[in-house]
Amino acid sequence: MSELHPIIAITGSSGAGTTSVTRTFENIFRREAVKAAIVEGDSFHRYDRAEMRARQKQAEADGNRNFSHFGPENNLFTDLEKLFRDYAARGVGRYRKYLHDAGEAAPYGQEPGTFTPWTDFKGDTDLLFYEGLHGAVVTPEVDIAKYPDLLIGVVPVINLEWIQKLWRDKHVRGYSAEAVTDTILRRMPDYVHYICPQFTHTHVNFQRVPMVDTSNPFIARDIPSAGESMVVIRFANPKSIDFPYLLSMLDGSFMSRANTIVVRGGHMELAMQLIFTPFIWRMMERRKRALGAL
Repeated sequence: MSELHPIIAITGSSGAGTTSVTRTFENIFRREAVKAAIVEGDSFHRYDRAEMRARQKQAEADGNRNFSHFGPENNLFTDLEKLFRDYAARGVGRYRKYLHDAGEAAPYGQEPGTFTPWTDFKGDTDLLFYEGLHGAVVTPEVDIAKYPDLLIGVVPVINLEWIQKLWRDKHVRGYSAEAVTDTILRRMPDYVHYICPQFTHTHVNFQRVPMVDTSNPFIARDIPSAGESMVVIRFANPKSIDFPYLLSMLDGSFMSRANTIVVRGGHMELAMQLIFTPFIWRMMERRKRALGAL
């Protein structure tokens, strides 16, 4: 953690909704004139798309049915930890981009599924913002979770997460239901060991819960809408949270535990704005004081 060079990390599994949370923070950064160095977690995968597919095929031939990009063998955990450590200490770091599709790849003249070259952050930034799979990973070799000043988990209930992944991979990426199901099963050991434990380290967790039947996610025809969901928001340390204010601003919200508020699914973005804007204010005030002391 660093007052001078703070870090915000959003962590959640594939299809959990971290991208929509990122958009909310980008709106806050723009409104509050905060200059953020934005890093995508996919850029710290070890292999590009073609090599990952080749290694997956080889793993299957070798009898490894649990090969996934959730675990340490296919990710650059030590590089990500070094980025967080260097930024917290000196406000510097190296990053790259993973080019998901043709639209992202075109400006770089590269193929989709490849990485851009590593480059250093340019110019002074107010904070580092990370969004990806591994913002709170702790293993015997690395402790990434100790560096972020604000660590946010985004995790739908498991059946909803599977529905979102099935729908996205079938309708957007063109995979068959069988292929997506195989991916879910193959990832499960790494999901249990490297994704789930992260949410014990987060400062705030957002969990979307559908209010419709999702008992068999593999036959769901669509993703439950925001209006068909509630969002459970849990604070690790609720002392600084103004719950009466949130309850008054978020119609239909209620407290389920002393550190947990439940809001309507359609109010999730507003809840984030109300919760995190004061966090950003305090973060920037501490940074200004730290800069003044230099």
